[in-house]
Order: sequence, then C-alpha cells, then structure tokens
Amino acid sequence: MAERLTIIDFVEKYTRMYSSHTFLREKVGGTWTETSFEQTRKEGYRIAAGLMKLGLQKGEKVSLLSEGRNDWILAELGILYAGGVNVPLSIKLEESNDLTFRVQHSESRFVIVSGQQLPKIRNIVDNIPGVEKIIVLDKGEGGSDKEISIEWVRAIGDSFLVDHMADLEERYKSVQPDDYATISYTSGTTADPKGVLLTHRNYTANVEQAHSVIGIEPDSVMLIILPLDHCFAHVAGFYTMMSYCSSIATVPTGKNALATLKNVPIAINEVKPHIMLSVPALSRNFKKNIENGMKKQSPTVQKLYNFALNLAISYNKEYYNAGGILQCWKKPLIKLFDKIIFSKVRENLGGRMKFFVGGGALLDIELQRYFCAIGIPIFQGYGVSEATPIISSNSTGHAMFGSSGRVVKPMDIKICDDNGQEVPMGVKGEICVCGENVMAGYWKNPQGTAEALKKDDQGRTWLHTGDMGYMYDKEFLYVVGRFKSLLISSDGEKYSPEGFEDSLTDSSKYVEACIIHNNQNPYTMALIVPAKDALKEYVSAKGLDPESREGKVAMLEKIQEEVDSYKKGGSHEGMFPERWLPAAIQICDEPFTEKNGMVNSTMKIVRGKVEKFYQDRIDYSYTAEGKALLNEKNIASL
Repeated sequence: MAERLTIIDFVEKYTRMYSSHTFLREKVGGTWTETSFEQTRKEGYRIAAGLMKLGLQKGEKVSLLSEGRNDWILAELGILYAGGVNVPLSIKLEESNDLTFRVQHSESRFVIVSGQQLPKIRNIVDNIPGVEKIIVLDKGEGGSDKEISIEWVRAIGDSFLVDHMADLEERYKSVQPDDYATISYTSGTTADPKGVLLTHRNYTANVEQAHSVIGIEPDSVMLIILPLDHCFAHVAGFYTMMSYCSSIATVPTGKNALATLKNVPIAINEVKPHIMLSVPALSRNFKKNIENGMKKQSPTVQKLYNFALNLAISYNKEYYNAGGILQCWKKPLIKLFDKIIFSKVRENLGGRMKFFVGGGALLDIELQRYFCAIGIPIFQGYGVSEATPIISSNSTGHAMFGSSGRVVKPMDIKICDDNGQEVPMGVKGEICVCGENVMAGYWKNPQGTAEALKKDDQGRTWLHTGDMGYMYDKEFLYVVGRFKSLLISSDGEKYSPEGFEDSLTDSSKYVEACIIHNNQNPYTMALIVPAKDALKEYVSAKGLDPESREGKVAMLEKIQEEVDSYKKGGSHEGMFPERWLPAAIQICDEPFTEKNGMVNSTMKIVRGKVEKFYQDRIDYSYTAEGKALLNEKNIASL
C-alpha cells in the first residue's frame, strides 16, 4: 500500500528533491520572475509562522480570495503548514450574500484577499464578525483596524522563526493524512452551495492516481488559466507539476476580468508553455482566434490550410485508431503540411505546446479532432470536486476522442442504475467511484453527505457523482451528461439532454447557448441564446434589415432550420432520438453568464438557475401561442 502522505510531507519531499529548479513563474513589473522549489517551501514557512504568531490554531479555517498569482499558492502553503484549513473562494462571486455565506459557514478566522477583491470583503465586513483579521496581498489605502498586509505577516513570521522554528515543525508534523486541507464550495446547480471537505490524503492520493494516466517531462512549464480556487488547479496544476519537477505560471491579473482575459495570449507567447489546463469555452476561443487569423491569409493559403486540416483529421480519426495501411500515403503529406502550415499556427500558442488537458464540461469531439490535427491534442478528462477531482483522462498515446479517458488507478469505478445496482459494461448509468481521492463529506451538511457517500456490503464508501456515463473496454470512461438532470417525458421515460445541447451550440454559428427541457410534458422545448451578430450578418446578406420584423422572422426561421437539421432529412439526422428533439423554441433575451449566475466558474451552464429564470418562457412554450415559432415574445427577444 502506498505511503499516506500529507500535502506537507509531499511538499517537503519534492521541494528538497528538486530544490534549485524553478517551480513558480510570475510577471512582476513587466518581467517574468522565477521562484525555486526551495524558495517556495521557505515562503510557506514564513507565512505559516506569521499565521501562528497571529494565533491560528490547528484545524482553524482561513478564507482565500484572490486572482491567480504566486501569493495564492504561497498563502495556501502557509495555511497548511500552520495546520490550518484553506477555504478557497472564487473571484467570480459577486453577490455579497454568496461570500458572506461561505466565510460564515466555514467558520473562517482570517481572510486573505488581493487588493482587487478587497472591496468585496469590505462590503461584508460587518456581516462576518467571526473574522479577526483581513490579510491583504497588495499595498493600498488603509481600511479597517482588521486589515493587515501579507508583508507584515511575513515579517512577524520571520521574527517568530528566529526562536520558534521548532514550534512550526511540531505544528506541521502534527498534521495527519485524514486532517482537512480545504473546504471547497461548489458553484454547482443548487441554490445552497456545499462545502466539499478534502483531506490532505485526498490530494496526495489523487496526484498519485493522476500519474497512472498522464506523464509530464521534467522542467516542463504549465500555464494555468483556470481559477486557482478549484481543486483541478491544485491537483493537475500545483502538485502534479511539483512531483514531475516542473513549473507553473499564472496569467497576469488585469484591472478587470476582460483585461485579464486579454493577457492570456500575451502570457502564452511570453511563457511558451508546454501544457495548459483548459475548459471547452477557452479551447473554442483559441480555435476561433486561429481561424480568424487564417481568414486574413490569401485564398491559396486558406485552401491549403483547409486541405491539410481535413487530411490530418481523416488520418487521425479518433486518435487510438489513427492511420492504417490504406491511410499510409497521407503520412508524408501530413508531415510536410505540419512543417509549412501547422507549425506556424502553433506559434500563436507559444510554439512549445504539447497538449491541453480539458475538463469542466463535456468536450466536443470535433474540437478534439481539430487540435490534434494542428499538432496540439486536447485531452478530455473527467472529474468532480468530491473526488479531488480527477477520475479519468485521455493522454498522449492513450486517447479515444469522445471518451473521458482511462480511469485512474488505484480507484474502483462502477456504473449504477436508478436503484444503485451495477450495470454491465457499455450500459449507461450513474458514475460511482471508490478510492482515497473521495472526499470526507460536506462541511456541516450530514444530509448532503449521506446522499453522496454510500457504503456497500463490504463497508467501502462509494461517491455517487450524479453524472451519467458508461465504461468501454474496461479502461475508458464515457461521460454523457447528468444522471440527475434528465428530461422526463409524459410517459416517464428519461433522457440526458447534454449531447444535443452541446452538438447544436458547437455545430451552429447561429446558436450561442441552448438548454432543452421536458418535465413530464407532452413535448420537449428549447431555450436558445441566439448568436445575434451572426444572425444579423445572415439576414443582411439576404437584403433584409435585421431590425425589421421581416428580418427577425428570417432569423427565427434560420434558428429553426438549425434545430431541424437533427430531424429526418436533416444533415444531422439520426444523431439523437427524434422524440426528444425540441418541438418548441423560446429565444432568450438575456444570455447565460457568470454574472447572472446561469454559468458557473468552470463555464458550465447551471441548468436549475436557467430554468428558474426563464420559467415563464418554459410555461409559455406549452401553450398554443408559445409553441409557434413566430410568437411575439420570440420576435421581441431578437
């Protein structure tokens, strides 16, 4: 049995093993700085000592709210070395109630916050009386008496260490594998977030499991674009890269979210990463930028690019079955095109990129084929916060496009039906896992814990993920949607909607987002966020005014045409059962965004919130007037 390391054991081991190598990369004052493994550990000591001097006791909670940066990682290490529990908070949280709930519910004694996020904490300071100190990561104007700077914490830590290094060692050596490391609040699909309790061993076990499905060359560089508050960034980012003697870089923070997003391509070109963590929305954006750049090339170059792309896609197939005797003639051509075309495309992504790891939502197979063709495969993985989070992943040499990859080892997995009984290989059901990566439970939520964690006859604890999938070839997992967010027809039959929703938004440039709904109704309806710019361009090309009623009718008919392409006689005929295709369409007048809560921090649509927001339109679609495409509400929404 593997040694049950704490995160502290893990960090001590690897920061000493690779002491002089670079671990952290950050842009400060226009210059990229490097922090070694050794320096990383010692900075963790300083902050830990400062927190102990402030009175932090073992097991006490500290909330952390900041953009991605070195100090985020160092602050977490400081909390853990002091024996504390980190409560990572998403910077996407805008509502004061959301932040107040998490800080209060977690019983946080301190809050560590960046200067940019500080106003949010100042707004709720009177509502979080349990917080004794607010530790600010940036210099700025003075605030309440509670506010102190991280530099002051480091300074008192330095003073503490002069005579009390033994006390710090005693504290961090007292931390056990089953002690809590983080409380990660779900951004999920319910009104009340749940605090996922992850232990030290949950994290180190999941890193060991990740090694079974994915390998990284020493001294590789990963650019982390995703929020650091999620355990995916911890395991696939911080700790996996640490164990492979590699480094992580974070995107420089802009004055706002949009400015930070604009820094992403700059960071890619400056850092030249070998690996990136991504979500489908980011990957689609990269693809869009590449294609927009290609449109500026000459018609000859565009034709050559499209020919080369289609050739590579046809050769690669679903990756695992690439090539073959009848395809061998394509290989030298692909090698030539890679040198004269795709190598230049890759320069837009730094020139050293070997692969992406994608998670957060189902990844369209066409997107996987595209990136593989240009020489930067995007490998779909799957996980949930409650599993710390990695459950499976595709990887170099071991991938099946369309699947979520090989299941990590050691970990057991089973697919269960509605009654919790295991189903045969290839049959869909709820994904359930059992292993050292499974959470300890939900903080102060015994009911939620009991629903998610269930013991079998042998006393082993299984996590019921709520996601639907099936196993193929004993190794590969296919995730096909939510097990508990199914469409239910009037006759009680159930169906998972994500496949159609993802396919429509990926294949149609006129549909920005879509969810379909059927809760024991006579037919399925669709809520569609229109891609207005593309629709306006479409009707303008037909000689119509986009603002006229005639123009809006043409837009609606185009959207209907896109939906109908999945019906008999359409270009996507047979992809999905016709009985589940939408018979009514409602055009949304407000898009699904993080700001309005209809999309979460990992860019997943929060189905429950969308349905609640548009409940009147859902109800309307089941009336004679609302079922008609050209109803007045649809016209008005355009």
